[in-house]
Amino acid sequence: MKKYIVVGASSGIGWSIAQQLTASGAQVVALCRTSGRLNELPGVSFHSVDVLADSPEFPVIDQPVDGLVYCPGSILLKPFKALRNEDFLTDFQINVLGAIKTVRHYLPQLLQSENPSIIFFSTVAVQIGMPFHSSIAAAKGALEGLTKSLASEFAPKIRVNAIAPSLTQTPLADKLVNAEAKLKAAEERHPLKRIGQPDDLADAALFLLNAHWVTGQILHVDGGMSTLK
Repeated sequence: MKKYIVVGASSGIGWSIAQQLTASGAQVVALCRTSGRLNELPGVSFHSVDVLADSPEFPVIDQPVDGLVYCPGSILLKPFKALRNEDFLTDFQINVLGAIKTVRHYLPQLLQSENPSIIFFSTVAVQIGMPFHSSIAAAKGALEGLTKSLASEFAPKIRVNAIAPSLTQTPLADKLVNAEAKLKAAEERHPLKRIGQPDDLADAALFLLNAHWVTGQILHVDGGMSTLK
């Protein structure tokens, strides 16, 4: 039975990934600050972990790990002049340093697997540039660089990829789509005329976990926003 670590699995995209993995018969080790909806899923082992801590209390895993999916993110949208240094630092800690700490801790277990995979989550804002996204785009841009660097360093043993979504219907994005007018405007900005759903990104994550000849890629799952007018 395959074993996966999903960080940030209590809701949204992470929960959908955990749901699809357990439905396929895999075991999921969920690392989050709170359990959220994880009690709805059989085959999930929940552990409270704060990746912002200097030394997170990661649970001991003494078996091979077939995949690690790092989902934590942030949506801090402000004009550049309103952003403090602390805002940039917090976004970097959540999106980049948290990923680094997790991969570093579980690298030995990943190396024990036959075909391990690591997946990070970026954003379409790195590709096309959007106003008020400078802090999150800076952090996710660093994460895309980390993705490619680790893919090169860990090849051929571990595959490393990232998924770059556009706006997705999650609790984190609720304030951006919590009114009909906001939702409609967001949908109209996308060539496919809808925003993303957690399952759209979970589908992409499961593809990458099993795509044995794909590494070092940034997969844009964004309704066409990054490439189409």
